[in-house]
Amino acid sequence: MNPPVPIPLVQLAQALTVLVAAPGVSGVIARVESRLQGRRGTRVLQPYYDLGKLFRKESLAPNGASWVFLVAPIGAMACYLTVPLLIPVLTTFPLPLGYLGDILGGGFVLALASFAIAVAAAETGSPYAQLGASRTKTFGAITEPVVLFVVFTVALVTGTDLPYALAETVRSSAEQIVRPAHLLAAAALLLVILAETGRIPVETHTGTNEFGMIEEARAFEHSGPYLAMLRWGSAMKQLILFTILINVFIAPWGLAATPGIGDVALAIAALLGKCVVLGVLIAVIDNSFAKLRLFKITEFVAAAFLLAVLAVFTLYFGGG
Repeated sequence: MNPPVPIPLVQLAQALTVLVAAPGVSGVIARVESRLQGRRGTRVLQPYYDLGKLFRKESLAPNGASWVFLVAPIGAMACYLTVPLLIPVLTTFPLPLGYLGDILGGGFVLALASFAIAVAAAETGSPYAQLGASRTKTFGAITEPVVLFVVFTVALVTGTDLPYALAETVRSSAEQIVRPAHLLAAAALLLVILAETGRIPVETHTGTNEFGMIEEARAFEHSGPYLAMLRWGSAMKQLILFTILINVFIAPWGLAATPGIGDVALAIAALLGKCVVLGVLIAVIDNSFAKLRLFKITEFVAAAFLLAVLAVFTLYFGGG
């Protein structure tokens, strides 16, 4: 028996899957990193306990902070819940709201969330928070062109920039995965993910009060439920980027071909399994390299930009 699930519920399940599973994926990565470093580490479910503790605490706002400081975490969470409606999280077929935006539109929504958090950090007057916000926008000005070139490569390969179309192209033949342009674009996107999720060699994502911290600095003055939403949103952003890389570029298999409840359940399990494997790979990368100096981060992102540009040129020179 595989009774069909109403399409609106399937679309809701995509957002709920990202919402519920994101802290767990972060917990798995933290656990693997601890083992690689020879430490016992925290429990896999520790992020859920941390979020529950933060939601029970009191919220405080710095003197002089406006309403933007309190609204930004809510707006960021709304953005992170919007993107899963536009990308193939669980299904091979486009859902009704999947036509409202392409990969570029999803990137703009993620950028809007980052902008809101940066503005809230600037509202605090804290030097650490403002420094983190400034660094985020500085390096974002370099990573965003990389995403644009990746999308441009996708559009040239498939004739459209809809994520479902690219996933269908990759599923059509295993040869599509090893196309030079596709591999270069996927590698560029992986480097962007390392930068956007605050992984070494870009920064120490678990450290505070460091000269090189970026992601942790932006939420320095938030507390209570607002800090919980920022941390939850950061985990959701990570899982969204993982999903785009896996279900659009690398391994768009295991998705539900029908809205049957069994197919959707298997798609959820497949997504979590693939994201855990990618998370373990990133944990290995995280522990295999030393952190770059701050002024060297531009060279790291420039390498991603070069890969994205090479992907475009490869298409024109017959290798795509």
